[in-house]
Amino acid sequence: MLLDTVDITIVVAYAIFIIVIAQYVSREKAGHAKNTQDYFLASKTLPWWAIGASLIAANISAEQIIGMSGSGFVIGLAIASYEWMAAITLLIVGRYFLPIFLENKIYSMPQFLEKRYDGRVRLIMAIFWLGLYIFVNLTSILWLGALAVNTITGIEISMALVLLGTLAVAYSIYGGLKAVALTDIIQVTLLVFGGLMVSSIALSQVGGEAGVWGGFVELTNRLPEKFDMILEASSPHYKDLPGISVLVGGMWMMNLSYWGFNQYVIQRALAAKDIHEARKGIVFASFLKILMPLIVVLPGIAAALLVPALDAPDQAYPEMMKLLPIGVKGLVFAALIAAILSSLGSMMNSISTIFTMDIYRAMRTEASEEKLVMTGRIVAFCSMIIAIVIARPLLGNFPQAFQFIQEFTGFFTPGIVVIFLLGLFWKGATADSALVAGIGSFLLSIVFRQYWPELPFIDRVGIVFVLCGILAVALSILRPNQKADNTIETEDVDYSVKTSFVIGSICVTAIVSALYIIWW
Repeated sequence: MLLDTVDITIVVAYAIFIIVIAQYVSREKAGHAKNTQDYFLASKTLPWWAIGASLIAANISAEQIIGMSGSGFVIGLAIASYEWMAAITLLIVGRYFLPIFLENKIYSMPQFLEKRYDGRVRLIMAIFWLGLYIFVNLTSILWLGALAVNTITGIEISMALVLLGTLAVAYSIYGGLKAVALTDIIQVTLLVFGGLMVSSIALSQVGGEAGVWGGFVELTNRLPEKFDMILEASSPHYKDLPGISVLVGGMWMMNLSYWGFNQYVIQRALAAKDIHEARKGIVFASFLKILMPLIVVLPGIAAALLVPALDAPDQAYPEMMKLLPIGVKGLVFAALIAAILSSLGSMMNSISTIFTMDIYRAMRTEASEEKLVMTGRIVAFCSMIIAIVIARPLLGNFPQAFQFIQEFTGFFTPGIVVIFLLGLFWKGATADSALVAGIGSFLLSIVFRQYWPELPFIDRVGIVFVLCGILAVALSILRPNQKADNTIETEDVDYSVKTSFVIGSICVTAIVSALYIIWW
């Protein structure tokens, strides 16, 4: 067990503190009962700092902290492409996608699909996302979080599953998105502080008297291969990060799908009071994404020098935690718990939003606002119970849960991006073409995986995206009579941006470009 009594006391105090704060920020004025906009969209009053922090808190969880540190241990800085390219993707989402969503008062991604295409597309995709979020994302986050708790504290995994699930329910189920988003600034602050502490102490161990900067220089000198951002074809890790195609290929599809069309992530931007507040939050999140590799990748690289004989790469981050003094170790573990709870709370809220607003309300059109909110809470609770029950049977024998997430979602990612891009920017796209793109994405991905197994995963995503796009466009042209409902308004959408967004975007792009140039 890595934690002392002082550390455990800090973790318990933090858990109680964040639950109390979540209930406090979720309170309503006397006489006002929560409605669906309050519960699922935080009353559409989220400030920019809450949006930006919540985007990152929802994204960073055990699989990023533990998994990407493990990837840093094995591969090196190249794995940071997931973070740095996401920073640019967020700017694209804020510049071009969010104005359409907010102008049309979208509260869920399935709702957009019905307004743009038809009810068939909405229902099919709502069911797909529910299955994905419950059986893949929520379960994986919970399982990886439990593994991390087990590694650091020695608590049995089944007990860790129950503890994390209980904390997540207590933290988020009453207040909904407002409880999650308004406390995420605390979660992210602790996450950044704790992560930087781990990195700085690990680098100090490497550098000795030369300190943190000396440790970083020593790492680059002794492990230069760990600082190659673009891997050569001869690299043993080329299949995971296939060289230049990382920058120009399928990773764009993965990022656009995750940051632009994923209810789990985009919901907090949809809860902004206006487009300019949402964009400020997007820029804030982009800067945080640039910082993330210092927190989740650098400790793994340091571990490759300090403890090179690990049994498994995912032990890298816990090993670096051992270097922390008593008390600080408790704060860092609390930061890990914060990341897990925020991701679990966000996922539960997105599951309840899609089921309640896209499926239940369609069947119970007369349901009151109070009934819909109660349904959302029940669904969130039930989704966590399901995740706790199936986590070990589903993922207990899977060698890499993070790989499980990527592999499963990668079957559908190309089709989802095609459906949304055509729906947003081409009026000629039909509902039938959307269905063909979605089904074709899955079938083509299976074929490529079966008959071209050596094809890198990222390249497969890019190729399937192109093929699905061709299929969807061709079908829309060949069968133009199959019109989509298309009640989405795009003519009056204001794409203009404030100077602050332009300056922020230039800074983010310049920093990311410089990082790639330095470590090409």
